[in-house]
Amino acid sequence: MPHHEDPASITIRSAVPADAVAIAHVHAASWRETYGHVVDDPDTSPWFDADRRVPMWRENLTGDVFTAVVAEDGSGIVGFAAVQPATDDGAVRPEELTMLYTLARVHGSGAGQGLLDAVLGARPAQLWVADDNARAIAFYRRNGFSADGATSSFGPIERSLRLVR
Repeated sequence: MPHHEDPASITIRSAVPADAVAIAHVHAASWRETYGHVVDDPDTSPWFDADRRVPMWRENLTGDVFTAVVAEDGSGIVGFAAVQPATDDGAVRPEELTMLYTLARVHGSGAGQGLLDAVLGARPAQLWVADDNARAIAFYRRNGFSADGATSSFGPIERSLRLVR
């Protein structure tokens, strides 16, 4: 069994503009851990380049683009989540969980659950998840989400499923 951190050692708080660089690095690292297998060369894929993500995070966090929270442990930020109004054509819920990522080393620690609870609570929402990400799909199922049949693709992810509750 991998060692899991004590959930008490992880704190959840609102994200602030000063977090942009740290979140961008966790975003790139967690994407690489989750989706590295779907690209030819993870070392050169722009999807896993943290520096590319910093300006986006600065803009998002200063412009109130969405509501974002972070999970921190003694090392700093280890995860983040974001919710925003669902504006895409065909949206079936008023809000979309657009991002929820944690570093693999805190999987099973309660960080993901803490992030989801903090950013969304029990409200109805929709989200997109890679169809081969069994761990994430199981997590969302435990939280009342289910696939409604809609599919899409994004970046290197060939097929994603829409989950709703």
